[in-house]
Amino acid sequence: MRRLLVCSEGDAPSVNMRDSLLSLAKWEDLGGSGGDRFFARGDSAIMSSPDLHIYMDDPDARAEAMGLRVDEVVFMSRHSSASGEPSLTVHPIGNYGENRFGGRAGELVPAAPSPMTSALRSIARRAPPGFRVCFEATHHGPSLSKPTYFIEIGSDERTWGDKIAAEALARVLLEDADEGYPAVIGVGGGHYAPRFTEIALGFGASFGHMVPGYQMEGRQDGEIEAMIRSAMAASGTRLAYIHRGSMGRREEERLAGIAESAGAEAVTSSDLEPLPGNPRRSP
Repeated sequence: MRRLLVCSEGDAPSVNMRDSLLSLAKWEDLGGSGGDRFFARGDSAIMSSPDLHIYMDDPDARAEAMGLRVDEVVFMSRHSSASGEPSLTVHPIGNYGENRFGGRAGELVPAAPSPMTSALRSIARRAPPGFRVCFEATHHGPSLSKPTYFIEIGSDERTWGDKIAAEALARVLLEDADEGYPAVIGVGGGHYAPRFTEIALGFGASFGHMVPGYQMEGRQDGEIEAMIRSAMAASGTRLAYIHRGSMGRREEERLAGIAESAGAEAVTSSDLEPLPGNPRRSP
């Protein structure tokens, strides 16, 4: 067993993705333990739990107690935003500061750059009309030691119950693509990481943790350097893509210097292989 897909039963999109997975393929019912129920298929398992996902620390340990080996965890979830914009998102998890929404303060969970970014590309191909497809920057819990990402349907009650969107994401999870492009972290930009999404959809790069601009506001250089070091360590890379267009020249130069001090190797789109369909790809 390799991958654990986690359903939080109080979360409508999570339940709809679980039900779509169970209806689209044949899964073995492994029974339950302590309120959790498990299903297995090939190298994947589903864990369905009454617990809220952002506070569900170490679900891999609960699966391993059932005899399942877990190398990677994917939480199926809803996404909330004040805009209510229909969206399909993926993101790594952890906290650069306080832990208001689960996890541990100042701790990042290992990212899953290639599977997460491959999922984003697959979502872009399968998304129902009207849905925005994007990364989100690193945020919230739970805490665990395995590479992890969230896959989400947003952004309010109007779309949380959308079963077409849930089926699209379930098909993405059944693909379980892992394209193996180099891992990079993202530095700068906003929470919805439009530039990192654009790069991931057009170039051979797999994004891990993302350090958005708002997390660096008001912090000293040493604090930002520590955040970048942590993001690289938890993503298994020293490559960093800095969203220079999201900041002024002086701030760009400052951040580039901090990243260099952290041991990061800065990359731009010119360093990356264009993907098929990208007009910058050589004929």
